[in-house]
Amino acid sequence: MPNKIAFNENYPDITGSEQLYERARPIMTPVTQTLAKGPGQYIDGIAPKYLKRGSGAHVWDVDGNEFIDYNMGIGPLSLGYAYKRVDDAIIAQLKDGITFSMMHELEVTLAELIHKIIPNAESIRISKTGADVTSAAVRVARAFTGRNKVLCCGYHGWHDWYIGITSRSAGIPDAVKDLSATFDYNNLDSVRDALDEDVACVILEPFVFEAPKNNFLQELKALCAANGTLLIFDEMWTGFRIAVGGAQEYFGVTPDLACYSKAFANGMPISLLTGRRDVMQLFQDEVFFFTTFGGEALSLAAAVATIHEMIEKNVPAYLEAKGKLLKDGYNAIAADLGIAGYTRCTGYDCRSLVSFDASAGNPLEVKSFVQQELMKRGVLWAGFHNMSFSHSADDVDYTLNAYREVLGLLKEAVIAGDLASRLKGKPVEAVFRKINNFNMKPARAK
Repeated sequence: MPNKIAFNENYPDITGSEQLYERARPIMTPVTQTLAKGPGQYIDGIAPKYLKRGSGAHVWDVDGNEFIDYNMGIGPLSLGYAYKRVDDAIIAQLKDGITFSMMHELEVTLAELIHKIIPNAESIRISKTGADVTSAAVRVARAFTGRNKVLCCGYHGWHDWYIGITSRSAGIPDAVKDLSATFDYNNLDSVRDALDEDVACVILEPFVFEAPKNNFLQELKALCAANGTLLIFDEMWTGFRIAVGGAQEYFGVTPDLACYSKAFANGMPISLLTGRRDVMQLFQDEVFFFTTFGGEALSLAAAVATIHEMIEKNVPAYLEAKGKLLKDGYNAIAADLGIAGYTRCTGYDCRSLVSFDASAGNPLEVKSFVQQELMKRGVLWAGFHNMSFSHSADDVDYTLNAYREVLGLLKEAVIAGDLASRLKGKPVEAVFRKINNFNMKPARAK
């Protein structure tokens, strides 16, 4: 019998998921197209591997199990699954066509809308994924400054200029790796130490979970300007979520270039590069950045509908309010249970993170245990609260009740010292993305 959103006696039946996985393994390497959605991020043997449909903030797997979803497509579902206003816009456009032989009027409609709401959007480029626009931003920054080096802080996609500084850099020439380096968030000295006359740009996520301190973003902008270096905000997570105008609007800091994806089309594949006209003008004749699907009309229609909904319904305020209830509620439960010393929920209210201190045991095993027990109770959880406009008060209340029960079980396991033996499957794997200590560049062998 498939689980429903309830305090179930049994763990979900995932027979169908396992059958699909076995079909995929011989012919797909790896089986997932998105690392954060892959089987390594969920406890093996308990969590489903494949979803089938979604509605609002709930999803159903291929076996019929229902869950409240706090991953929300790893971020893009800012309004919710099958959101009527957006789906109606997609359906209406579908009747007229998807991709055309010339430009489409929705490209202009979206650009005009973005120009009004994003502070630095003197000029706009439209593409499909976040890695497209971060890489385009780096390329045009190099062209504009005549420099080569890049300093980055956060996660910026799979392209060579960024992945070359991580542990998964196979296939990237050393000459490319040597042009990029990292710096630590909230540490201006780490930027000063790395800046020189050949640094074309500094690219960072305006925040991940840690808030900027001591006017970090403002000081970073001034530091870049003094060095003739362009400042790029990677707003994949912050854009349209912390505010409709993103971190630029929220913190009052206008970067030279900014990159967006995820939240503003409610799940449709689209991305934006915005910036100073004098920099963006180089795309006219000197810097090449074009793609067949950049003007794909279904995503354009979804983006326009999503952004209007966000403005009219003040979606960022809703995300903040419901996310605050969840974050504060989690921390209150941990305090009540006397376990706040080893687990806490941090970050901004619209997107928060649950973490576990090593004093509770192996953090991956602890996370796996909590995930396992939340799965049993109908909550799809990977440590994050990616809030959407469809997360209801009932969803939040139910989740907090589930947390209270699961964290109680966690406390029992930690006291007994037998948490590992309570796991029903293989623990989750370490995530590739780091949330602190961003200096990930491996030491080069001498």
